[in-house]
Amino acid sequence: MTHESDAPVPGSDEPGTEAFPGLLRASDLTGGRRRRRTALEPDRAGGPPVELAPEPPASPGSPRPGREPKRKRAEPPTDPAGRARDICLRLLTGTAKTRKQLADALRKKEIPDEVAAEVLDRYEEVGLIDDGAFAAAWVESRHAVRGLGRRALAQELRQRGVAGELVERALEQVDTEDEEEAARELVRRKLRTVRALDPQVRTRRLVGMLARRGYSEGLAFRAVKDVLAEED
Repeated sequence: MTHESDAPVPGSDEPGTEAFPGLLRASDLTGGRRRRRTALEPDRAGGPPVELAPEPPASPGSPRPGREPKRKRAEPPTDPAGRARDICLRLLTGTAKTRKQLADALRKKEIPDEVAAEVLDRYEEVGLIDDGAFAAAWVESRHAVRGLGRRALAQELRQRGVAGELVERALEQVDTEDEEEAARELVRRKLRTVRALDPQVRTRRLVGMLARRGYSEGLAFRAVKDVLAEED
């Protein structure tokens, strides 16, 4: 005797699917992909529905499936020497600093002076702090890029705590000829914006611009005179 539940659906080769209307066969899905099993569906043999056990709920604080737990940040050191080393290394990453700049930063972080001095001495021994190399690189860069004169360069280095003898040694890279040529180039650039002014006003503004860049008054007047003569 054939039961109604076992009667095949016309055009179907899987028995028992008529008992659960709305369920699709794999051949009826787009691209032939099988749908995901629901929590309640018949088994493949056409038997009674089998209830699937639900997944246990995630415990509070547990990471979601497929997601890595967040890594905890490393705790900063608590001892003064460790804190001082950590501060110095962060400040030295990517750019050089003078000893005075590092000492000022440690003082702001309330690192004891004796601890700071010990750490900075050690950094000088291994070459992480070198005021002489800092001064030489500073003069080369600031003179070539911004055209600063010797006086302005010396002032900037002293503000950063570089000793006087190291400043003078670094300034030896810029001789009088280099300084005069840099001044003339600055005047050529500025002349484009003041060419229409009265000659006396134009000269005064050009000399003032050079003075702000660290050039002496005599050198500034010579540079302006030379460039204006080129224009004439």
